[in-house]
Amino acid sequence: MEVQEKSSSRRVLLLSTLALTIACGLALRRFGYEAHLPFAVVKYGGSILWGSMVYLLLASLRVTTKPGKIAMAAALIAIFVEFFRLVHTPWLDAFRLTTAGALLLGRVFSLWNILAYAAGIGAALALDAAFPASRGVRQKPAA
Repeated sequence: MEVQEKSSSRRVLLLSTLALTIACGLALRRFGYEAHLPFAVVKYGGSILWGSMVYLLLASLRVTTKPGKIAMAAALIAIFVEFFRLVHTPWLDAFRLTTAGALLLGRVFSLWNILAYAAGIGAALALDAAFPASRGVRQKPAA
């Protein structure tokens, strides 16, 4: 029962952090230029937050999975999504022109984005390891 309670509190903490990350990403993309932030901060800051978002989403879905496995899965998803930008069909390009399409899939392929995603995943992994609610959740019961 204690592990289930820790899993629940861990999930709430991860989902709260996920919501905050999404809010920060949307605010950065919406107000970054108005706040006179440099292009690189808005562009790659958003990508860093997107990578963090993918990690946090996976971690909240799989609270008992080891963080390293979650980070690896998040990295694979981020790389897949980036390379998926090289695929062009009329309906997909039309979706990419929408706000949701730009935020979820992006518009232009860039290897730099993969580095930014990796930085975001690494930051989320470090934050996840620091969560007090995550301590003890992944431990196997004594035999």
